[in-house]
Amino acid sequence: MKIAVIGAGISGLATAHFLKKGGAEITVLEKNAVPGGTIGSKVVGGYLVENGPNSTSETNFVIDELLSDLSMKEEKVYADESSKYRFILREGKLHSLPSGPGSFISTKLWTGGAKLRLFAEPFVGRAEHEESIADFVARRLGREFLDYAINPFVAGVYAGNPSDLSVRAAFPKLYALEEKYGGLLKGTIKGARERKKRGTKAKASAKLFAFRSGMGILPDTITRELGASVRFGAAVESVNKERAGFVVNFSADGKHESENYDGIVLSTPAYAAAAIIKSWLPELSSELLKIKYPPVAVAVLGYKREQVKIDLKGFGFLVPEVEKRNILGTIWSSSIFPNRAPEGYVELTTFIGGSRQPKLAALSTDEIAGIAHEENANLMKIEGRPTFQAVSKWERAIPQYNIGHLSILDAVRHVESLNAGFYICCNYKDGISVADCIANGKKTAESILQGVM
Repeated sequence: MKIAVIGAGISGLATAHFLKKGGAEITVLEKNAVPGGTIGSKVVGGYLVENGPNSTSETNFVIDELLSDLSMKEEKVYADESSKYRFILREGKLHSLPSGPGSFISTKLWTGGAKLRLFAEPFVGRAEHEESIADFVARRLGREFLDYAINPFVAGVYAGNPSDLSVRAAFPKLYALEEKYGGLLKGTIKGARERKKRGTKAKASAKLFAFRSGMGILPDTITRELGASVRFGAAVESVNKERAGFVVNFSADGKHESENYDGIVLSTPAYAAAAIIKSWLPELSSELLKIKYPPVAVAVLGYKREQVKIDLKGFGFLVPEVEKRNILGTIWSSSIFPNRAPEGYVELTTFIGGSRQPKLAALSTDEIAGIAHEENANLMKIEGRPTFQAVSKWERAIPQYNIGHLSILDAVRHVESLNAGFYICCNYKDGISVADCIANGKKTAESILQGVM
């Protein structure tokens, strides 16, 4: 059976890999000249620069299966043990997130009143309507935990606004603790037991890893394995259903082409997918256009180690919105993984913009690098200018699982149920992490193989 996978981001490539492994004849159509979507790595002046995701977590067994298939396990590198130390900014100072009861009691990140508020959490009732993550956390844990825990966390994961993100869609496992167990503390304990039986891990406890030569090697390796099945420079214009299957219209090498396929996997961002299916599925197209993608800029800065006057033992820090800074947070990249900076130097990766301050991500690369340096210098006691800088800008970066997102996904699944062989697999459906995309790629491939092979 002939299957077309539209889009060579990690979702599309993972789907294509597992389809080929299952015996399908696949073609991957990608409009760009390189694979990976937002995933990309390069080495400049001895610095390993990530354009997008810096790492992922071992939250499922599908990752190991994929890496084994690709003979990539030796390329894998785990985060340094010190990365368990993560920091939140409060009143201009970096506070380590507590790692246990003792450090929770002693931390100055939250006031005594906020800590005492946690004892009331098991007695809070369930919500009767769909809530934002902000409403959910304020109701169950109080405003201070929203401001100095969840708000910066949401900025770090989604570059989003907690008041917009749906807790059911964006954080389904957190929501399930209330829905299934009646509370977060009770659910955390019981949920850990169930995950152990299933062989899965919570993202908070799953081991963090990257690759020695950067995350970009993963899409590159899958592409090499797929070989001639991947066509770059193939811009898909439309997909339509016919009695015998589907027809894909695309442009490549300045020529218009049409090909018939038995199955379609649409693995492009929501706005691109909306354009591709507009003539065939106008209602679903309109639904997909509701998914927002805020802009994000990534500034990678290098310094001599002696320029930074604080201990860089840890993962990095996140910035709550109430602190009114111009960055979302900074990762201490060279502390987490080896070979990220030349000997005697450090690499810092700073994120700017998002839903919080979208205009900042539209500034020039020099202005973005300047903001990153000024904020980091102030918060980390850095002396002098950076010795290296590289900036990546994403006009539409991360899909937002906002209030109403579940209705959009219902529309997607309804269309899939009515059109055998048509699937959508992308990071706006069932998780945004690299690990989520790989797992969903296998799940999609299995559904197709069961239905048409």
